[in-house]
Amino acid sequence: MENKDLHFDTLAIHAAEKTDQNQALNPPIYMTSTFTFTDLQQADDTFSFKRKAFVYTRGGNPTINLFEARMAALESGVDSVAFASGMAAITSVLLSFVKNGDEILAHRNLYGSTFGATAHLFPNYGIITRYVNMSDLKQVEKSITPKTKVLYLETPTNPSLEIIDIAELSKIARNYGIKVVVDNTFATPYFQKPLELGADVVVHSATKYISGHGDVVAGVAISKDQEYIHRLKFGYMCELGGVLSPFNAWLLLRGLKTLSLRMKRHEENAMAIVRYLKNHPLVEKIMYPGLEEHPGHELARKQMTGFGGIVSFELKGDVETAKAFVRNLKLIKLAVSLGDAETLVEVPALMTHRDYPEEKLHEFGFSRKTVRISTGLEHPDDLIEDIERALKGVE
Repeated sequence: MENKDLHFDTLAIHAAEKTDQNQALNPPIYMTSTFTFTDLQQADDTFSFKRKAFVYTRGGNPTINLFEARMAALESGVDSVAFASGMAAITSVLLSFVKNGDEILAHRNLYGSTFGATAHLFPNYGIITRYVNMSDLKQVEKSITPKTKVLYLETPTNPSLEIIDIAELSKIARNYGIKVVVDNTFATPYFQKPLELGADVVVHSATKYISGHGDVVAGVAISKDQEYIHRLKFGYMCELGGVLSPFNAWLLLRGLKTLSLRMKRHEENAMAIVRYLKNHPLVEKIMYPGLEEHPGHELARKQMTGFGGIVSFELKGDVETAKAFVRNLKLIKLAVSLGDAETLVEVPALMTHRDYPEEKLHEFGFSRKTVRISTGLEHPDDLIEDIERALKGVE
């Protein structure tokens, strides 16, 4: 059957599958650095792309390619490029669109390392990034200059869970000949498909929900443009060297099989936690697009099929209150990352988002006391009991 005839849950298990010579149910792991040729003519045909074959795992490997094809099917793209980490994917994609003297226009609220790369590393190569509130489309259009080559965003954002209109933003970008890159890590293709909404490239930290087990570091970029994918793979991933290992690709394929089931449970647990926090007197602010009072709620309902498993909130008091809450948790683990079976908590300003200037955090949509919870797969009653006990300790 063609991919277009299959539902998401089926594609996550079967997309692009090939029959193994030994008829193994699971795809083999091709743990090899290099592949052989029968003669120089075959080698020449392969290097000149007259023959489709494998040369060296940095440029292609059957296990990695299967993961790339499956991710492309789930994101409604034609193909994808796998990377050794989410940051390798993000930086490679951005560098593929800009050069010295160009500008990137990014949303104000980004993953900390993405902000660090664009704010501190890219300027060394003459690439400037300006940050705006992309929830305000008029502000976006006013901020575009002849130097702007890329609009970059996450939605929902990390850690403030802001929602950005991908379709409208893509229309604006097309009017100016600008590329749109969306980090879809929080939503996953199960809840949101940016390419169908007009984005040019989708990136993921596959370390998170795509893996789902906390045992892989990986990234992936997907597009509807096959020529671009070829250029990204051989002009950037290969040359910069951010290649994914075949074993990690195999682990990601395993993770994809349960993605839809896991995302449903992550969202159910997030909603249970939000309902509890909403009625607690110590809670000052909750950031979750599933709440009707969230400013992006209606847009999230329009462009997403679910609200995700991340909950951010702030308690009354200051950062010391946030620290006390985290310190009192027993079941929920203090850790960076997200999307694992285990529920994780962090204080972004003190951990993943330290690159943001402390005195300007409010301009980027969060504060020193913002707490972010990545809901796992545990029973929701146990998670709420842990949160309740921690809040009592704060009181």
